[in-house]
Amino acid sequence: MKNIIITGTSRGIGFELVQIFAQKGFNVLALSRNEQPVVDLNLQNVTSFSFDLSNEDDYHKVEDFIKANWQQVDVLINNAGALLNKPFAETSISDFEYVYKTNVFGVAEMTRIVIPHMTKSSHVVTISSMGGVQGSMKFPGLAAYSSSKGAVITLTELLAEEYKETGPSFNVLALGAVQTEMLEEAFPGYVAPTTAKEMAEYIADFSLNGQKYYNGKLLQVSNSTP
Repeated sequence: MKNIIITGTSRGIGFELVQIFAQKGFNVLALSRNEQPVVDLNLQNVTSFSFDLSNEDDYHKVEDFIKANWQQVDVLINNAGALLNKPFAETSISDFEYVYKTNVFGVAEMTRIVIPHMTKSSHVVTISSMGGVQGSMKFPGLAAYSSSKGAVITLTELLAEEYKETGPSFNVLALGAVQTEMLEEAFPGYVAPTTAKEMAEYIADFSLNGQKYYNGKLLQVSNSTP
């Protein structure tokens, strides 16, 4: 039975991922500042507790859980994200820090503490955005968000090289438009062609099988960009 860690599970894609993996019979650790939506699902083999990527003390809770319950982690999905839509002229250092603490520093630290519990066949999947891909269409107001998503693409490539002899595998998915609360915040009124559940099904399958074919790769998962 595989052990899966997912961040950002209170809504959207993360919430759907928890249910997909639970239905497959896997053990899931669901991490979000608001753990209640997952707790209310009352799913077997799913553990959820409040976790803030910007709070260093919370990482100890994850380490303690792994050591006490699992020993090994098969999949880590870095799904949590912070969004800021604000004109660049009004975006302060603290605004950038707010976004980067979750989208970059949080991804790095979560990955760092989980790697020692992974094997060569394990898989770290980080969720990025088409907005972070070099040469893609960019949108005003998303300077902090899009640049942070570009940072984790490079981080993924670097980690794949650094751990290529021992594993795990590292890949990053740059998502296009998906109908989530975050999309609505960034593009009010826009209706995406892909639902959160549909994208979650793709991500779940990729996280279980993608490491057989990819390592250190950026995959652009988009049939539409707003």
